[in-house]
Amino acid sequence: MSGFRAYRIFEENGKSQGRFVDLALDDLDPGEVVIQTHYSSVNYKDVLAATGAGKVIRRFPCVGGVDVSGVVASSTDARFTVGEKVLVTGYDMGVAHDGGFAEYVRVPADWLVPLPSALSLFEAMALGTAGFTAALAIHRLEQNELAPGKGKVVVTGATGGVGSLAICMLAQLGYYVVALTRKDGEHAYLKALGASEILSRGEIDVKSPRPLEKAQWAGALDAVGGDTLAWLLRTTQQDGAVASFGNAGGVELHTTVFPFILRGVKLLGVDSAATAMPLRKQIWQRLDGGYKPREFAQITHTVPFAQLPEIFPKMMRGETRGRTVVDFGIKR
Repeated sequence: MSGFRAYRIFEENGKSQGRFVDLALDDLDPGEVVIQTHYSSVNYKDVLAATGAGKVIRRFPCVGGVDVSGVVASSTDARFTVGEKVLVTGYDMGVAHDGGFAEYVRVPADWLVPLPSALSLFEAMALGTAGFTAALAIHRLEQNELAPGKGKVVVTGATGGVGSLAICMLAQLGYYVVALTRKDGEHAYLKALGASEILSRGEIDVKSPRPLEKAQWAGALDAVGGDTLAWLLRTTQQDGAVASFGNAGGVELHTTVFPFILRGVKLLGVDSAATAMPLRKQIWQRLDGGYKPREFAQITHTVPFAQLPEIFPKMMRGETRGRTVVDFGIKR
């Protein structure tokens, strides 16, 4: 633990620049627990942070990575013991507190979740923030009366990490899933995950001026935002609900009150980073059970830590699908 590698993000000439550096434990932000990293993962938020494409980092320099799974190397908190398997997703990781792109991570004990019994450390990161977000969105929708018998559920950004995992989870739970994508070459992939129907982005008019359109969805999970989210609200059926958790297509929302007051549509915000620990543990237990995807091999792509920077431009160009897991090469 005297010296280790980390991918740290700096502000240079007004831009974010990430690179590998050698750190000591004292270089990391404070916390009661030190984790030896086995795996991390790459989320869209990580890409925005590392490339400077989005102003998500709130403090420089900062080790990137909003996710980590590994083994407790040291702890001053009685809740966690050396050798225990744990995971952390969200909170300030990788944006205001040194994150998971390092061989050792130090975090507050209140952020740790003990690894659920049916998940491996690898599977925890195959899920990561994306899987947690998908599960939390489904949980919120079901709290608002979504059920398999109510009708179709549409997932936008379907080939992304959250979208891919959401399709798997929904299909396993018995929902009729419609995958919305602009990647026409990925239809076979989406069908293999459990999508019952594929809707091409080119087939819909998200900029229609009509305040309401044909009601199609009992529920929706939206990673895109912008005009796509407005279209979802216009096309959701009576008493349906839309879970919003992304902004890949824009941060502004132009809509009317009609979906809400004429159809009773519910817009549910999903913030996975700040989820309180009781609900956080509940969602991870669901990911340990009925929500756990059976298609990890199809969804995940693994890269060694040394190749981490190669993933960022590919993800920015939309050349990846599913989940990218970062392997730190710990012999298991």
